[in-house]
Amino acid sequence: MTSPAPRPDDERPLDPADTLRVIQEAQRRARAGSEPDARLLYATWGAAWLGGYLTLWAGTPTGGDLPAGWAFAVFTVAMATAVVVTVVHSVRRTAGTRGVSARVGTLYGWSWFLGFLAQFLIVAGLARAGAPPEAVALAANAIACLIVGLLYLAGAMLFDDRPLVLLGGWILLVAAAATMIGVPGTYLLMALAGGGGFLVMGAVEHARAVRARRAGQVPDPRTSRA
Repeated sequence: MTSPAPRPDDERPLDPADTLRVIQEAQRRARAGSEPDARLLYATWGAAWLGGYLTLWAGTPTGGDLPAGWAFAVFTVAMATAVVVTVVHSVRRTAGTRGVSARVGTLYGWSWFLGFLAQFLIVAGLARAGAPPEAVALAANAIACLIVGLLYLAGAMLFDDRPLVLLGGWILLVAAAATMIGVPGTYLLMALAGGGGFLVMGAVEHARAVRARRAGQVPDPRTSRA
């Protein structure tokens, strides 16, 4: 009776540890393909804040209460572009997802919409009540940043994303300081510290992604065996 021929290396079964690593890597890649890319979103909003607020700062005449109309137009386009990029990218990445995560994401998105709707109505009410133009401008910026900062903190709890805690807290502090400075310094601080904060977070997320990709690389154990 002859003994069976030895299996080639590429036909050897995976041991349990190797199998677990392969499964974990597949799950990590699946999550990465179905979640919005934070690096893209941070870069988009960082560029929008940096360019938009710098335009408001440059468009404010000396001694003027408010920036020129063209500056507000550029700022609005920058913000609208960032919103469109965020929505399109998020919808494409999360299309087809179901369950609790999908519901949480939907409710979180509606929270942003409702928050900014309330901000618009509050600012309109202040203007209608006769508040000075500079006060209206400061309130509009401060309330918007308050919404952004608090929702980022909420997102950190919902999605267990620690960097969002830092970004949310940073935006709240920057908005408070910018309100104390007054126009047009408000816009310069928001551009450099606010927009810069988004860009820094984008760089941090990129570094995290690179480290995770390197740590998650799973060599084929069948070809790595001697």
